[in-house]
Amino acid sequence: QVQLVESGGGLVQPGGSLRLSCAASGSIASINAMGWHRQAPGKERELVATITSGGITNYADSVKGRFTISRDNAKNTVYLQMNSLKPEDTAVYYCNADYIATLIGVHYADYWGQGTQVTVSS
Repeated sequence: QVQLVESGGGLVQPGGSLRLSCAASGSIASINAMGWHRQAPGKERELVATITSGGITNYADSVKGRFTISRDNAKNTVYLQMNSLKPEDTAVYYCNADYIATLIGVHYADYWGQGTQVTVSS
């Protein structure tokens, strides 16, 4: 069974930094685009950043210049480096993979992790 496990969340002061990781485990053959989304209390889930298997990135306007998404295809892991954090970045951050192919022939579409809490507060 495939799992996406996020880590690296926590409490940080405004202006600080955090690095989130999301590791995909299981009999994985390949993963297409991966990304990060977030959901703040009382708000809808929103896209933060995505990265294709070839390294093409896309960012929400609200995080451009502050967040950097990257991935290690050999480790099936995607990262989100978050700098200059603001209180409005407070949310649960979810990892997503748009398509996962496994070695046993099972494929998963639009696969999500359980989320990791990021709180930006003084």
